[in-house]
Amino acid sequence: MRSSNSFKVILVCLSFSMATAVFSKKPPRTADQLLNAHPQAWYAATNHPFLNQVKDGTLPMEAFSIWLAQDYYFAGTLLKSQSLMMLYAPRADHNLLIGGLFALDSELSWFEANATIYNIDLTRPVLPTCQAYNDFMLALQYKPYVVQLTCMWALNRAYYDGWSTALPGTPKYKEFIDRFTSQEYKDYIDALEVSVDAALAAASRKERKQAELYFLWIARYEKDFWDMALSGQ
Repeated sequence: MRSSNSFKVILVCLSFSMATAVFSKKPPRTADQLLNAHPQAWYAATNHPFLNQVKDGTLPMEAFSIWLAQDYYFAGTLLKSQSLMMLYAPRADHNLLIGGLFALDSELSWFEANATIYNIDLTRPVLPTCQAYNDFMLALQYKPYVVQLTCMWALNRAYYDGWSTALPGTPKYKEFIDRFTSQEYKDYIDALEVSVDAALAAASRKERKQAELYFLWIARYEKDFWDMALSGQ
C-alpha cells in the first residue's frame, strides 16, 4: 500500500484536476441530481473502448487478465472499506451494507474461480491506478458517512451502467456481462440510492458539496480503471 504521503499527493492532484469542474450552484440533494449535474464525467466513466471490445468479442486476453486481477484486488479493498462504513452507518442502513459485504465476499470467490479457469495469476503486482483507487477508498473512513455512502453507490452504479453498454455481448464474456447487469445487482444499487437520497437530504450544505466532489472522483477513477486494463499501466 502507498504511504500516507503518496496519498496526499494523489489528493492534491485530484483536487487540482477537479478545480475546473463545473459544480452545481446548489449541491445536489439526490443521487439522480448528481448524475444529471455531471453527464460528461459519467459518460466517460461508463462508456469505454474496453467495454466496446467486450461487447464485440475483440478484447485481448491480456487486457481481460489485467482487468480481472486488478478488479479482484479492488474488490478486496472494497470489502474492507464497506466494513469500515459500518462504524458510522445508521441502523436503517445496516442490513443493506451487511448484504453488500456478503455479496463482495462471494464475488472474491467468483474471481478466484475464474482466475483458475482462465489461468490468470492473482499474485501479479497491483498496478498504480488500482493502488490509488484502493487508497482512496480506504481513506473514506475519515469522511462523513454521506460521502462514504455516495461513493459506494456511485462506483456500483458506474459498474452497472458501464457493463450495460456491453449488452448483449458475445458468448466469450457473457458470464461477466450477465453478472454485472443482473436484476439482483440493480436492486442492490437502487437500495443504495434510496439511502444516498436520505443521507443527502439530511446532510449540511458543506457535506453535500463534498459528496459531489467525491462523486466526481469516483467517476474519474472508474474511467482510469478501464484505461489501465487496456494499457497495462
